[in-house]
Amino acid sequence: MQTKKLWLKAGTQIENIEEDFRDGLKLMLLLEVISGERLAKPERGKMRVHKISNVNKALDFIASKGVKLVSIGAEEIVDGNAKMTLGMIWTIILRFAIQDISVEETSAKEGLLLWCQRKTAPYKNVNIQNFHISWKDGLGFCALIHRHRPELIDYGKLRKDDPMTNLNTAFDVAEKYLDIPKMLDAEDIVGTARPDEKAIMTYVSSFYHAFSGAQKLLEWIRRTIPWLENRMPENTMQAMQQKLEDFRDYRRLHKPPKVQEKCQLEINFNTLQTKLRLSNRPAFMPSEGKMVSDINNAWGNLEGAEKGYEEWLLNEIRRLERLDHLAEKFRQKAAIHEAWTEGKEDMLQKRDYETASLSEIKALLKKHEAFESDLAAHQDRVEQIAAIAQELNELDYYDSPSVNARCQRICDQWDALGALTQKRSEALQRTEKLLETIDQLYLEFAKRAAPFNNWMEGAMEDLQDTFIVHTIEEIQGLSTAHEQFKATLPEADKERLAILGIHNEIAKIVQTYHVNIAGTNPYTTINPQEINAKWDKVRQLVPQRDQALIEEHARQQNNERLRRQFANQANVIGPWIQTKMEEIGRISIEMHGTLEDQLTHLRQYEKSIVNYKPKIDQLEGDHQLIQEALIFDNKHTNYTMEHIRVGWEQLLTTIARTINEIENQILTRDAKGISQEQLNEFRASFNHFDRDHSGTLGAEEFKACLISLGFDIANDAQKRTGIMDPEDFKTCLISMGYNLGENEFSRIMSIVDPNRMGLVTFQAFIDFMSRETADTDTADQVMASFKVLAGDKNYILADELRRELPPDQAEYCIARMAPYTGPDGVPGALDYMSFSTALYGESDL
Repeated sequence: MQTKKLWLKAGTQIENIEEDFRDGLKLMLLLEVISGERLAKPERGKMRVHKISNVNKALDFIASKGVKLVSIGAEEIVDGNAKMTLGMIWTIILRFAIQDISVEETSAKEGLLLWCQRKTAPYKNVNIQNFHISWKDGLGFCALIHRHRPELIDYGKLRKDDPMTNLNTAFDVAEKYLDIPKMLDAEDIVGTARPDEKAIMTYVSSFYHAFSGAQKLLEWIRRTIPWLENRMPENTMQAMQQKLEDFRDYRRLHKPPKVQEKCQLEINFNTLQTKLRLSNRPAFMPSEGKMVSDINNAWGNLEGAEKGYEEWLLNEIRRLERLDHLAEKFRQKAAIHEAWTEGKEDMLQKRDYETASLSEIKALLKKHEAFESDLAAHQDRVEQIAAIAQELNELDYYDSPSVNARCQRICDQWDALGALTQKRSEALQRTEKLLETIDQLYLEFAKRAAPFNNWMEGAMEDLQDTFIVHTIEEIQGLSTAHEQFKATLPEADKERLAILGIHNEIAKIVQTYHVNIAGTNPYTTINPQEINAKWDKVRQLVPQRDQALIEEHARQQNNERLRRQFANQANVIGPWIQTKMEEIGRISIEMHGTLEDQLTHLRQYEKSIVNYKPKIDQLEGDHQLIQEALIFDNKHTNYTMEHIRVGWEQLLTTIARTINEIENQILTRDAKGISQEQLNEFRASFNHFDRDHSGTLGAEEFKACLISLGFDIANDAQKRTGIMDPEDFKTCLISMGYNLGENEFSRIMSIVDPNRMGLVTFQAFIDFMSRETADTDTADQVMASFKVLAGDKNYILADELRRELPPDQAEYCIARMAPYTGPDGVPGALDYMSFSTALYGESDL
């Protein structure tokens, strides 16, 4: 309880320990006063958290002085726990008021007791053995004051039996002259059998600190000099600024009182020495090391340590500013670089090129080249990071180990990125080269496989093609071509093996270098299996083709034999038929002998022709074999069986028709009374205009024939041709007694060609002529007509005939008219009268 009262008396600002210490502010102030040091800035808030924070700051300061606070927490102090608060107060007193007391290698309580014993040893009735009953009479307190300030107490007047007076005297003087507050009550000490040891010890320590001012000052100087001489830089700007602030507080707050204290010590020492000398008492001799000279020397050392400290602080702050700037720059550049490198190693270690195509590889290479350019651009940043780290090391940056470690990681990673970049570049280039090689091989395979495949397909098509040949030459040509084809097979097999070799080379590259490629050739769909399959098919078809050609060659040889066999006979029969046809034609044209003679001759021909029939039949048999062999041409002959048949039928028809015509002529002659000469004339005229020797006359040929025989068939169309002028035409018609226009000719054609075939047979012609000659005196009419054409002359000239008659008729008359021999004739004159008389059998022309 006395300890609590002691503290209440010791500071007028502290009225209630439990309450005043709860916010931590007065507790922090107490520690600053008792320790002489500044604490951290307190929280000014009123909330519980602010109070706990302030108490924790006080407790942390106590702990920093090596004091262990057992079971004392900020919450108990804030909550007003009296026991905990008093325990803390005593711990503070013990640490800051008693613990630092040191006398002859004793400290704290023992040192304080020794100091008291030595200071009070010269005084009677004072025997200090402890901090309780030894102080109960008050003489111990008075002896301490008198020993150091004898002018303040008249010690000789004090009585041992008056403790109240002694105690109050000591307490009053100490408070008034020594600034030692009344921490104790005289009544409590006198009225207590054993005073509170802690209270007495605390109060006595105040006397020790009051009277050991020189020692305290020296101790302060000793404590301060190392602080001023400490050039150990702080790691942070805040810490260095705090050092500067502490130094300025030292200059502003802590040093001025010490200067005053030093001055006061000198004044007190001089005053004490003067009073002792005046009282004829021995001079006061402080203990060794506590003399005024010692204080002055220590103060000089303090001034020396203080010199340059502020300049060092400012330089160090500037250094830290530079370091902070460099460190921040290092962190920024490192962070940017680390962000840039994030994922780069994984990207560079990708094996995506293993499954890429050539175009994709080229794209990856371009992308990698861009990355290499980016990597080169970041080289400067890495160098800057390393340079900044080096500068931080040179400037003794406190966090250099972490900077160096981070820089080393960046450099190691940079080296790894460089190695990985080179490795990936080499892998990409190697893969590109391999894929380009494979691509070239693919292209070469495609270039060679495509034509070879086409060749094999064409070969298979040709070998399987159903050939159709008709001659031995054609099959020989096919055989020759096939042999030539077979001769190419070794070279083709070499090409096949070369193509397969390309594919095998691709497979070897893939297997050797573990290249992943697409399963198909991008340039062709042809594969080695297909090539081998087609090649095997070609090799299989070749012998089949050989056999087919051999069989066809044998068939064509047989066909050739049949052709030659047929041709040999046809080349005989064809000309024979033609010859017979010509001979029959000549018989009908030449008109040798009488009609009966001609008929006999023709029937002999007919018999010989019929006797030739077996040869025709034999030829038909050969033709049947040719047909069965599907032979459609024969180069050995121009005659076909159809030609032979037609010729044979025409021959039979011609001989039969000719015989019939002769027979009909005989009948006509006998029935009409036509002379042989007339029939011959009619025949001659008919044959003349039958230029194709078909035995018939066309309409125009028939018309010309009539005109040549004296018929005038002029019409309006013929007027426009210029053969006759209108008057001559009229005269001719009148003299002949005919008026045959187009309608009349059509009427005649309907008689001679009742079936309107456009053809007039010799028999129809004979019938018409015999009917016409039976009723008309044609000789006179013909002569009258020629007389008109001759201009009433007894002869006619060839030019006049050609001028007035059609060319055929004119030439006919010129060829048959005899030269005119009368006296009025001229060169070239022709006798038309004898011609007209002979035409109708009246002369021998």
